[in-house]
This record gives sequence, structure tokens and C-alpha cells, in this order.
Amino acid sequence: MKASLMTLILSACALGMNAQDLKQQGTSVEQIVPEGWEHEEAQGDLNKDGIKDLVVLAKPNFKENMQTRDDGYEYNFNSYILAIYFGQAEGGFQLWKQYDTLFQPDNEYTSVDVDIEITERGTLKIDTETFASAGSWANDDMSYTYRYQDGDFYQIGKETSTLIRNTGEMTTVSENYLTWKQQTIKDNAFEDVVKKETWSKLTKKPLEKLGESEL
Repeated sequence: MKASLMTLILSACALGMNAQDLKQQGTSVEQIVPEGWEHEEAQGDLNKDGIKDLVVLAKPNFKENMQTRDDGYEYNFNSYILAIYFGQAEGGFQLWKQYDTLFQPDNEYTSVDVDIEITERGTLKIDTETFASAGSWANDDMSYTYRYQDGDFYQIGKETSTLIRNTGEMTTVSENYLTWKQQTIKDNAFEDVVKKETWSKLTKKPLEKLGESEL
């Protein structure tokens, strides 16, 4: 009896946990994302089968990673989850892969905003903007581009933009892993200066898969 009761309890706990996970399939993002989670979506044909696919970016609201300030403001220190769903011929979306550790969680002094997009060419674009309220004058924006090929998503480009808030200095570095060329542009947000543009060659290397490193 005790073993059976314990099994029932563990099963109930597992069901409760699963109820707070992204669903494996659904016809809309509302069916896939648990109620109360922050989320955004992007739709487009990623795997070139003529059927729209779905990318979900969600931030859970697990209480153990929430923190309330003295003034009542509530921090959400849960990490973003990225999930890719392929569209099905019979309708709806089926989970292809979920990434739970792709992004660093926020903390009291550093926050990261993430946006997703499926471009007209069917590539997945992930943008991150990092803001530090202490310890740094730099704002860093990163843009990563991935293409589905050979059964996985491979990074084909990256753009890094850095703004120094106190001086206005801006540097944008664009890397193309199809041509293996790098463009660097220097500018100033506060002054009317001529942009300085330089080009250089990148060393060829195997393309990195989505999820092989933290963004």
C-alpha cells in the first residue's frame, strides 16, 4: 500500500511538472505555452517543405526564480526557453527541439532582451540586447542567423553592435560564414562623424550548430 501510494504521489508530481512545460504539439502558440508565461512567436518555412513552422521564445514564471524588491517590483530571473516546431502536413506543429540553456538568466544588475524572427529566406534570426545597470557603460546587441541544413540549424552569420553610453562610440562587426568575410563599421551616436568601414577575411571553420554555445 505504501509503495502504491508513493507511486501515485510521484506520478501526480510528474504530471504537475509536465503541465508547466511547453507542449510537444499544438495548433497555436496559445496551446503550446503554459498560461502566464511571457512569450513571443515567429512563423515561416524553415525546413523548405512548403509548410509554415513555428519558433517559440518563452520565459517561465517559476516562483523559485522570481524576486521582489522592497518597492514591489518583481524580477523574473528565469531563463528564456527557445523551442522549434515543424509544421505538419495534417495541420498543427510538432516539437523538433527545445533549448533550455541557450540564454543566460537575468540578474539584479544585468538584463537581456531576446527577439526572434524567421526571415523571408527562411533563416532563423535571434537578437539579444544586454543592458548592465552597474559596472559597465557598454550596451551590447548581438544578432545570430541560423539556417536549417543537413538535419540541423547551423550558424551562418553573426553581428555584434556595441554602444558606449557615455561617449557615444559605436562599433558594429558583421561576420558572414558563407563568404567568410567580416565587415567592421565605427560610428558615433552623439557626433556627426564619417563612418569608418573596413573589411577582412575570416578563417574558415566548421559551422556551429544552434545550442552548441550560449548566446
